[in-house]
Amino acid sequence: MLRIDEISDADTLRQVAVLLERENTRLHDRLQQLTTELAHLRGEDAAAAQIHLEFLRELLAQRERALFGDSSEKRPRPAAPAEPAPAAPAPRRGHGPTTQPTLPRIETMHTLPEGERACPQCGGTLTELTGQTEDAEEITVVERRFVLVQHRRQKYRCRCNGCVATAPGPPRLAANPDARGARYAPEFAIEVAVGKYLDHLPLERQVRIMRREGLVIDSQTLWDQLATLADVLRPTYTALGRYVLRAPVVGADETWWRLMEKPAAKRWWVWTLTREDAVVYRILETRSQQAAREILAGYSGIVLADGYGAYAALARAGPGVTLAHCWAHVRRKFIEAEPHYPAPCRAGLALIGQLYAVEREVPSLPAAAGATTADEMLALRGRLRHERSRAIVHEIQTWALAQQALPESSLGKALHYLRGLWTGLTRFLDDPRIPLDNNRTERGLRGVVLGRKNHYGSRSRRGTEVAALFYSLIESAKLCGVDPKRYLLTATRAALDDRTVVTLPHTLPT
Repeated sequence: MLRIDEISDADTLRQVAVLLERENTRLHDRLQQLTTELAHLRGEDAAAAQIHLEFLRELLAQRERALFGDSSEKRPRPAAPAEPAPAAPAPRRGHGPTTQPTLPRIETMHTLPEGERACPQCGGTLTELTGQTEDAEEITVVERRFVLVQHRRQKYRCRCNGCVATAPGPPRLAANPDARGARYAPEFAIEVAVGKYLDHLPLERQVRIMRREGLVIDSQTLWDQLATLADVLRPTYTALGRYVLRAPVVGADETWWRLMEKPAAKRWWVWTLTREDAVVYRILETRSQQAAREILAGYSGIVLADGYGAYAALARAGPGVTLAHCWAHVRRKFIEAEPHYPAPCRAGLALIGQLYAVEREVPSLPAAAGATTADEMLALRGRLRHERSRAIVHEIQTWALAQQALPESSLGKALHYLRGLWTGLTRFLDDPRIPLDNNRTERGLRGVVLGRKNHYGSRSRRGTEVAALFYSLIESAKLCGVDPKRYLLTATRAALDDRTVVTLPHTLPT
């Protein structure tokens, strides 16, 4: 028998492909015939047989896509109506320089040496043209430098020998000057924290970078800096958690995290809660209902989440938590089923798209918006939802009830997900504060996932606590449009001056 990988002629390969396609079509037709005959023997009607056939085709397509396909939630845009072609614009020359408003500017004057100031025509001396220069910009790099600063604290005494005073030195992270790593400044610890939890650089990689820059150090010393800085910022992290739980609506989600503590690696979970201008993380051992209760301890308000049962159980357990659900997760289910059931899924996705079109007419509430602006935007959102979204939701419900699919098929699972969460999915119609989806919370987990990919997790339980703290502070600063490094410097200096002072990102100017 001739093997396909032994064929080199292009025409022969094309013929083999045609034959395989014909055989595939013949098998599909035979499968349909057998399925129909089986349905008649069972006493089922043709519609039920067709549903079974579509499910079998779906299983085959899922296997092929798992082997050869890529995953994406992006869908092709509908074709726009034909319009007359505009006149071709003139070709653009280059892309132009990018403005750099935040870079410091250094002006350097270039002059001719004394020996080159003679006129080549007459031999006379060249004189300066006052105020006349030819200017050009150049972006360069000034390397980071590590310097060893020796602090000399002057001592003073009185002639009576009754008092000796010493000038104060700079604030230190470690109260004990003899502690391991106490010789490093707070700015150095913040540099390490930003490198690991913002730029996702493992400590060992930072060690190699620092050695190239002249500083000989080990990863344990870097970890000591992170742990000590975390102790200083612990009250700030606690206050941030309280601030998030004061919001009337919080988004909740979770993702896995690895604890690499010996004897064996273990999967832990990063739990996150978000509001419009803050996010807080906790890394816990389980993904159980008890963990959800610990995260939301004492919270009274609306929790926006996916269909994970721990949140539903928590909402049923007491009157404090009201559960709302995410339309993006519903949309995702139908996108997964669309390749196998294109017609019904496209209809459902088009209706969900109409909901998002209504939401886009009201921009997202900015974190720095005043009370009047926020009230106006919420009122507009509530009015649009009542006038337009309510009718769309009713149409989605009518469409979903009219669909027929096997429960174990992807379409059946998507319909079951939609119907099972219907109460939480429609709660946004009566409360304009509830977002249509929980995408903001999912975006808040991107930094955690990137860090997990780069440094794999935490080596100890203490490491999970430090990671949760820094991710919370850094990602909250990003939400508020505040530079995370500047925020950590400000919060650390304030805490070193007074350990009871906390500085939250939303209180700083952008």
